[in-house]
Formats: sequence, structure tokens, C-alpha cells
Amino acid sequence: MGFMVAAACLALLLSPMSQQPPKWTLTLADEFEGASGSQANPKIWGNDVGGHGFGNAELESYTAGNKNAFLDGKGHLVIEARKEKMKIGNDPEREYTSGRLLTKGKFDQKYGRVEARLKLPSGKGVWPAFWMLGADIGEVGWPKCGEIDILEFLGHDARTVYGTLHGPGYSGAQAKSANNKLPEGGSYLKDFHVFGVEWGPNRIKWLIDGKVHKEWTPKDVEPNAWVFDKPFFIILNVAVGGHWPGYPDETTTFPQRMLVDYVRVYKQA
Repeated sequence: MGFMVAAACLALLLSPMSQQPPKWTLTLADEFEGASGSQANPKIWGNDVGGHGFGNAELESYTAGNKNAFLDGKGHLVIEARKEKMKIGNDPEREYTSGRLLTKGKFDQKYGRVEARLKLPSGKGVWPAFWMLGADIGEVGWPKCGEIDILEFLGHDARTVYGTLHGPGYSGAQAKSANNKLPEGGSYLKDFHVFGVEWGPNRIKWLIDGKVHKEWTPKDVEPNAWVFDKPFFIILNVAVGGHWPGYPDETTTFPQRMLVDYVRVYKQA
């Protein structure tokens, strides 16, 4: 199915008490159907490339094209982290490679429902993410542009996923973050899960498999500015190492893959 900008309306029930469910219009869908080994649709996705640590002291070199981000021929995007040396440009030589795809300059949107169905990788120091940045990052920089982390996962903790907001005065270690932890014995590694946000004026809700687990509003960031009333673009990546997840050790095996079944974006009609 590939790239779709569609006028299909989907009715989604937000509350058991709703009499008239809001209607959602599909604005972007990538189902990642294509030949095995082929590159993700270049009309939607570009690549961040380099090994400069990306502000987090990460250990990977992100590569271009289909080296570390490719279709598997079964309807999935694969983002694969590998233990292999690579030097890109003037960046340091790194011990790992991986992929980081983004819709910057190709697709962005203000408000809506943004979701992806993902199967997560594992291992100490393995850090997959599905997130968004303000499209004005080139003009105002980070964190003034705003960052919405729809899903972050630390590969050594199979029970916990995170949703986070970064903005001016609440970024990095001071970010507004919430985790969702499964009961003892649970694991986010066992199957695919749908991670998403419902995002509108003055509020953002985080969802896992259709159930809301957190909501942030402007009151939660006061006296700082709420910077989420503008277009954002989407990012998918698997980092290796960093200040927050820590670094691979003798228990970490490679390659590690995040599988993406689909990415879908809607606007409320």
C-alpha cells in the first residue's frame, strides 16, 4: 500500500460515554510493503547520517539508504543495529551501525493521532524510539522546537516503556516523563504493540494498544512555555548506548532489530 494521503474517515471511540465518536481522517500511512532489502519509501522517509553522538553520547554511526533500515518483504520496516566499525565523514569511528529515519521536509502535521505498530529489540544499551520534533527546529533549535517521545524503550528492561515531553525549561533530565510498567512476568518483547499519541490544542495523550496511560497539558509545564501547538515531523531509530540507557556489555547480542509494521497519522475531522 505504501504512501497514502487519503480522505478515508475512521470513527474512533475515545470514551465509553461518547454519543458521537470523533471522526479521524487518515493523512499518512506507510504499511512498508515492498521487496525484501529495499529502502523505505523516499517520498516519506529520509535518513539522519553520522556518528557524532546525537547529543546523547550514543555509540552508533547512523547510515544512509538501506544499509541498516530496509523492508523485509513481509510488510515490515527493519531498523537493525549491528556491531561493526564505521567512520562517516569527520565523525569518530564507531563500533556499531544503525538506522534513523525521519519525515523532516517530507511530512509534518499539527495535531492528530500518530501511531506505529512495533516489535522492540532487546539488550543492555539498545535504545529504540518512535518520536517527533518541532518542524521549526532549524530556526529555534532544541529544546525550543519541542520534542514528543511517543515511545522509548531500554532494551534491558522488558517490562517498561516511556512517553516524554521535552521543551524549554523541561528537557533532558528535567523532561516531563511517564513510564508504563507491566506486571511481574510481563514483557513488551513478546509481540507487536501499537504505540501512539492523541494530540490536540493544550493536551497530549499517550496510548498503548489503544488505552491511554498518560496525559500532559500546559499546566504541567508551568511556568515554562507549551511549545506543541505547531507542526511536528516523525522519527524512528535504534540507538546504541547513551547517557540514559547505558552501554552494551557482555550480555548484549547483535544484530538487534526493531520491526515496524505500520506508521499511521490522522487528523480529527
